[in-house]
Amino acid sequence: MMKAMGLNTVATYVFWNIHEPEPGVWDFTGDKNLAEYIKIAGEEGMMVILRPGPYVCAEWEFGGYPWWLQNIKGMEIRKDNAEFLKCTKAYIDRLYKEVGGLLCTKGGPIVMVQCENEFGSYVSQRTDIPLEEHRAYNAKIKQQLADAGFDVPLFTSDGSWLFEGGSTPGALPTANGESDIANLKKVVDQYHNGKGPYMVAEFYPGWLSHWAEPFPQLDASKVARQTEAYLKNDVSINFYMVHGGTNFGFTSGANYDKKRDIQPDLTSYDYDAPISEAGWETPKYDSVRNVIKKYVKYPIPAVPDKNPIIEIPSIKLNKVADVIGFAEKMKPVSADTPLTFEQLNQGYGYVLYTRRFNQPISGILEIPGLRDYAVVYVDGEKVGVLNRNAKIYSMEIEIPFNATLQILVENMGRINYGSEIVHNNKGIISPVKIVGREITGEWDMYQLPMSEVPDLSKLTGDVYDNNESASAKLKDCPVIYSGTFTLDKIGDTFIDMENWGKGIIFINGINIGRYWQVGPQQTLYIPGVWLKKGENKIVVFEQLNEKPKTEVRTVKTPVLMKLN
Repeated sequence: MMKAMGLNTVATYVFWNIHEPEPGVWDFTGDKNLAEYIKIAGEEGMMVILRPGPYVCAEWEFGGYPWWLQNIKGMEIRKDNAEFLKCTKAYIDRLYKEVGGLLCTKGGPIVMVQCENEFGSYVSQRTDIPLEEHRAYNAKIKQQLADAGFDVPLFTSDGSWLFEGGSTPGALPTANGESDIANLKKVVDQYHNGKGPYMVAEFYPGWLSHWAEPFPQLDASKVARQTEAYLKNDVSINFYMVHGGTNFGFTSGANYDKKRDIQPDLTSYDYDAPISEAGWETPKYDSVRNVIKKYVKYPIPAVPDKNPIIEIPSIKLNKVADVIGFAEKMKPVSADTPLTFEQLNQGYGYVLYTRRFNQPISGILEIPGLRDYAVVYVDGEKVGVLNRNAKIYSMEIEIPFNATLQILVENMGRINYGSEIVHNNKGIISPVKIVGREITGEWDMYQLPMSEVPDLSKLTGDVYDNNESASAKLKDCPVIYSGTFTLDKIGDTFIDMENWGKGIIFINGINIGRYWQVGPQQTLYIPGVWLKKGENKIVVFEQLNEKPKTEVRTVKTPVLMKLN
């Protein structure tokens, strides 16, 4: 699709955290096979620009950093810090082993490699760190890339007004989002010895989207006009994104602003990009393709057909499991105060925090350190929701004699951009208070990382046939639904979650991501390659269960702009 749009190069981030999920444990298999991806680009006659970070932003969980960095003593991320640079070196050296043979200097398709990412932004956000220290860190990352063997042109990527903090000697400065061509050339000359080439490493044909906010859209004709202005003036451009894809599993990151303490990104990374989430041609694609055709000398192939699309009118969910019931049968971690996900050595998913009260207590429950979303129960009965996204950290509560407070906390993705990236612990990170009194003593924490699909066949005693009596019993409780469905043909499809609450979905064991009734995303993309002819399995973890379900369906077109 990219080649048929007229592009000659694929630019791709590398996500450190998916390749090193645990310290010293490396994974470049299956969908994480970066070298294979680069080879395929080369086979298609395209060059590759690698953007390995180690920080990448990308609306990705923790900007690409592994969550466990936060557990290393003396660690300060994104800084001239010995512990941090030891970890970045290990990552960069390991990455070179994987892709070093694919550099253009070795006959491969990789023509450029980026150092760090939008570091000038971070310099402007972290004025508490001296500029010279920032520059020393940036130079060391560039040197680590060179020392590892990345002997192709290196570049930095920043807003043109941020080159002072973000550029580093010996790397080409490129200007993100710069539409003023005269200014682009002037500022690149200033920081690159009076010479080009001139490149916009991020030209935005769309924009990122958060839960509970409108889906941004950019006009196709404006994008086409700006593309033409660049090409006419011999400016190289990288469309960010030309195809965004999907934040499967727990890979989506988050932003924040004055109104919201966290703005979690959607599962869909459609981005209103020229190539849609499912790989479809859009009007924006056609507009840009028509412009590029006028300026390139190489042939542009025909646009490929869409992948096959299917619709499944009904998938029966025949089993339902009581999540609190089975969680509380697991062995808890106990402590005097609630522990963070990181203290529990858990990266993602959910933790059920419980505490039994042998005396009644009532008043305002406060959890200012909630990270990020909690459903609160007393003896299994839902009493409210706390939500960092909406800045709701307190609620009225009444806990009777001999009752248990249960708080099911969800990590909605670590912040990936801005100065707050250094404060990214999850779970409950500060004292829990009721009527102003800190609640200590014998907190039990039950871990639900959802790193693998829950197996209901092993949850004896808490799994029910999904009928009316089970529905009535489990209404407003967190549940896991499961079902099977049979296909005689496979294709891409979109699962319709508009009438559900909040949760995640596994298809054939793969976590396809998060849904949430607030929108604007109401469907989740299921690639056909993850379905199979014959029997398929679905498992849905539904956190709210306000309207118990017996079935779910898929549709042929995504719903990404319906805000509730």
